[in-house]
Amino acid sequence: MSLEIVPVPLDDEVLFSRWHATYVAANVHDVGRHHTCWTLPELRVAFEPNRARAHRAFAGIEGGEVIVSGYLGLPLLDNLESAGLEVSTKPSARRRGHATAMLAVLEEEARSRGRTRLDSEATFPYDAGTAGAGVPAVAFADRHGYLLGLSDVQRELRVPVAEDLLDALAAEAAPHHAAYPLRSFVGRVPDDVVASRLELANSLMTEAPTGEMELEVEAMDLEAFRESEATLHRQGRVAYRTLALAPDGSVAAYTDLVTTVHEPGRAYQWGTLVRRADRGHRLGLAVKVANHRLLQRERPDIDRVTTFNAEVNAHMIGVNDRLGFVPVARLGEFQKRLTGTAPT
Repeated sequence: MSLEIVPVPLDDEVLFSRWHATYVAANVHDVGRHHTCWTLPELRVAFEPNRARAHRAFAGIEGGEVIVSGYLGLPLLDNLESAGLEVSTKPSARRRGHATAMLAVLEEEARSRGRTRLDSEATFPYDAGTAGAGVPAVAFADRHGYLLGLSDVQRELRVPVAEDLLDALAAEAAPHHAAYPLRSFVGRVPDDVVASRLELANSLMTEAPTGEMELEVEAMDLEAFRESEATLHRQGRVAYRTLALAPDGSVAAYTDLVTTVHEPGRAYQWGTLVRRADRGHRLGLAVKVANHRLLQRERPDIDRVTTFNAEVNAHMIGVNDRLGFVPVARLGEFQKRLTGTAPT
């Protein structure tokens, strides 16, 4: 039997569900319970048309079964020469050339849309080490010209964090950020700080450690950001946020924790960033401690938090270590430059 690769329309609920099931099966096989796959309802919402990113899904079908899933994400407001892609093959169907066939389709699709910088990721067990020696996904990336640009460690925190530890960490940071009040809230970012918070968040991809990855500053505007908040709500996700405000009222630091109704008991640590001009005031520690207090007060049902840190991000790793995060898996970030021109 030969492999047939077809686009997956969002309105084809059966095929989309089968495509998603293959994506999940591959990730569960690779890292078990530590996988961070988006659930089917969340991806259905994410794939709906929006201003910031276009999503394309492809299914590799053999014998009536989806055995390889392909994904292509296209930024629409910034990084316009880039595309994010992912290939997921069912464990029982690996080492038969299906991933290579899917990758060729994704690369051609990216090229046809004028994208020449391709970004991809692979998760693998922590014991495999920084470079993922012996990991099939890492070897696959290398064979196809994808260079490992940044190594991340996935960490997990069992919560609640002891109140006496949070008290001690908050007391340690407090003298250093006396001029920077903290503000915590759930959900939508208030109108009076959203522009400043958005300006800082747009710099995350280049201000956070990027290793050898080639990235550009993001350019999400207010309309797209509010749209993303509405998307989170429709996905069943809730954001718990803490800001540190500079003396002039602008946002000097932020951190976000996100929960989802589709994964009871689990929260995800999303971005944390301190503005370059305001570093040295223990703001990273301060906002993260305050945000964990918020989460534990609002969501006592949450028992674990998942986060990722670049291995070279010693400062944030130090903060997470003190909170009690422990390594559970790894994530490699890969990049490739396409050569040649798009068809006319």
